[in-house]
Amino acid sequence: MRHQALLMAVLGIFSGLFTYSAQAAEQLAVAKAEFREVAQTYSVEGVVEAVRQSTVSAQISGRVKEVNFDVGDTVRKGQVLLRIDERETEQALAGSQAQVMQAQAALTQAKANYERSLQLFEQKYISQSALDKAKADYDMAQAQAAASEAGESQSALARGYASVIAPFGGVVAARLVEMGEMVTVGKPLMVGFDPTQMRVIVNVPQYKLAEIGSRPKVNVEMTSLKRWIPAESVTVQPSADARTHSTQVRVTIPAHEKGVYPGMFVRAHFVVGKAKKLLIPASAVLRRSEVVAVYVIDEQGSAKLRQVRLGEASGENEVEVLGGVNPGETVALDPVKAGMAVAQPK
Repeated sequence: MRHQALLMAVLGIFSGLFTYSAQAAEQLAVAKAEFREVAQTYSVEGVVEAVRQSTVSAQISGRVKEVNFDVGDTVRKGQVLLRIDERETEQALAGSQAQVMQAQAALTQAKANYERSLQLFEQKYISQSALDKAKADYDMAQAQAAASEAGESQSALARGYASVIAPFGGVVAARLVEMGEMVTVGKPLMVGFDPTQMRVIVNVPQYKLAEIGSRPKVNVEMTSLKRWIPAESVTVQPSADARTHSTQVRVTIPAHEKGVYPGMFVRAHFVVGKAKKLLIPASAVLRRSEVVAVYVIDEQGSAKLRQVRLGEASGENEVEVLGGVNPGETVALDPVKAGMAVAQPK
């Protein structure tokens, strides 16, 4: 029933003879097309990106032995994303600890030798050169002990890198390794982002920068969500792309916006002035393939489907009419309900 009514409505555009009863029209919610002063905007397309997004890479070489999260999983800060086999790093740590013990023993011996040489020198049993050699051996042993302790600390730190930790809470966007895979230092492992903080990246032509100003007012149209979001802050980058002669503008949207994720296509509407436009509610527009129309209520209360030409959207709920509807005419707010009304010849 519904599909038949809509099909008849589209055909009525071309025949011009399809009308609806006044009684049915009176039951419809309506609004008038009227001129109003609204913000004049300059629109540019852009994409959404996360303010905080990072790629976690391996800091040691080894085989992946445990993967705790996958794409789409929510991760808290400090959780272990995956583990790399730490046996190689444990052996390196054990070797470093043995070198520390060896260096400490050598230091103890060199210190005792230097102290004996100092006593013998005071009793004039050895020469100055022999004392200098004992002092140099003692200094060298101290340096070797310090170097071995630093090596032990580095080996202990490397062992800690076997557990790959989430740097912040967020969502896993990509997993780049599999269980059992061999990784090396610098190998990307996972990509994550914080879904609570998003921004829109757009490129504005240089000739438009003066028009939008240094602190522009921006509304972001989320086309896929059919929602408009006012910008929380706007940053115009102090540099331009030499190839495209455009400047990047970062539009930060409020935190915790539902349904917004990186890579989404959006439109940023920069307010550049004021203008009078003929507006109707966006809900009154009926779109079927390439046909755009509204139901116009005439003076007798009958509804007729009329093709229109639209301009830019004015906010989330209204759209500009360039042709097809005159100022003061009444349109039905629910075209689907109007299309399902009982048709009667005029």
